[in-house]
Amino acid sequence: MKFATVSKSLVLGLALLLASSAFAATKGSMQLSSSAVLNGTTLKPGEYKVQWEGSGPNVEVSILKGKSVVAKTQAHIVQLQAASTNDAALIHQDGSGAGTLTGLRFEGKKFALELAGAGDGMQANGSSQ
Repeated sequence: MKFATVSKSLVLGLALLLASSAFAATKGSMQLSSSAVLNGTTLKPGEYKVQWEGSGPNVEVSILKGKSVVAKTQAHIVQLQAASTNDAALIHQDGSGAGTLTGLRFEGKKFALELAGAGDGMQANGSSQ
């Protein structure tokens, strides 16, 4: 009886630990060296915080400057074959001015965020554009 109680507690504890770790990586940062458009909003060069919410591969992303949300969009979490070596904002240039922010990668993480409208810009092997 005592073993069953300890076993149930251990399983419950592990389940809670795994659930919390799945949601732990919901923040990141990005640095833009040039202007980029996201969901109709032009983001000026500078440092931004990134937060996302969701339990599946599709999440809602908020871009913050200080404590203010400056842009929101939908994103898809893409698994990478290898952890990213640095934080990266992926920008698609179409020649008409400011580029479009299409994805985000985070140093040491084996996933990336493919932002809404990015199409097939990020592949599972980690290549971009």
